[in-house]
Amino acid sequence: MLHHKKNAFLKFFSLYFISVALLILASGFFYFEQTKAQFLKKEHFSLIEYAREIKMGDKPPSNSSIFHHEFVIKKGKTIDIRNFTVTKDKFIKYIPTNRKNYYLKVTKTKKIFEKELFNLKAKILLMQLLLLAIFAVISYYLAKSAIKPLEESIDTLDKFAKDLIHDLNTPVTAMKLNIKLLEKNPLTKDIKALSRLKKSIDTISELRENLTILLEKKTFQITNVNICEIVKDVILLHQPNYRQLRFDIDCENFFAKTNPNALKQILHNLVSNACKYNKPNGYVKIYTKDTSLYIEDSGVGIKEPEKVFDREYSAQNSSGLGLDIAKRLCDAMGLKIEVRSTKKGSVFILKDLKLTLS
Repeated sequence: MLHHKKNAFLKFFSLYFISVALLILASGFFYFEQTKAQFLKKEHFSLIEYAREIKMGDKPPSNSSIFHHEFVIKKGKTIDIRNFTVTKDKFIKYIPTNRKNYYLKVTKTKKIFEKELFNLKAKILLMQLLLLAIFAVISYYLAKSAIKPLEESIDTLDKFAKDLIHDLNTPVTAMKLNIKLLEKNPLTKDIKALSRLKKSIDTISELRENLTILLEKKTFQITNVNICEIVKDVILLHQPNYRQLRFDIDCENFFAKTNPNALKQILHNLVSNACKYNKPNGYVKIYTKDTSLYIEDSGVGIKEPEKVFDREYSAQNSSGLGLDIAKRLCDAMGLKIEVRSTKKGSVFILKDLKLTLS
């Protein structure tokens, strides 16, 4: 499942499941409190029944092992007949007698009550777990159903974009060929408009390549690749256009599991960005550390680095859609991309590369 689909699925699933889970937990809590109150009322009545047996004296008190009684004096204090006290280990009730200030104190241990309460908790917990499991399955299928229209819409847009990119190949290729012919013509090769036209065509071509890779993320094949070889290929592609810059590569035998085409496009966007917005006679460094790949430049820095991966972000040192697409490709492969920037330059870091032996 793709990153955006996974996010949508998790949001729908969480909304369904958490709502029902809260309702189940709240219902279980109130049921427990209500049943506990009934248990206490039953214990209260059992003390009253035991006291009645003591007063009647016509038969031995039942359950004498858990019940106890004694006559006590409570001078200067009238005890409400509704009294019922719960302590740590027993229940207590005072029953008035015919003699003034004399009360029959009856007690009962909480063993049976605690056992019933434990069984009640276990029953409620088991029922809640069963209901949560059932509603987790229901939430899963509801979430799948909810994102189905989203998947269909995305698939339709992807198909349209692929067709559009495919149709762009012919005119872009034709324009490049004609530009080369015009550059060879002595009458037109020095025209500034031709240079601007070439840059515009290169921009369209670069965007087409970005979108082509981005639309292939559904079928990304993760393989064991030599990251350093991809880095060298990208640098060789940019060196002829930026001869005033120094390119330093510190990367040897850095193997990781990733998609080579997607990683190459990510590095192309990052290196292109580092070259475009660098200082005269600056540098671009690419090096590895632990499980991360660093792309460092001596450019003018980024004013708002936390926003640089947003599509809407635009600034003098922004690369437009390039970094947004790089971030999307990283998400599709489970990579983390971070940026650190000062006035002395910027560093882009590709983290969580799954290293392998060569």
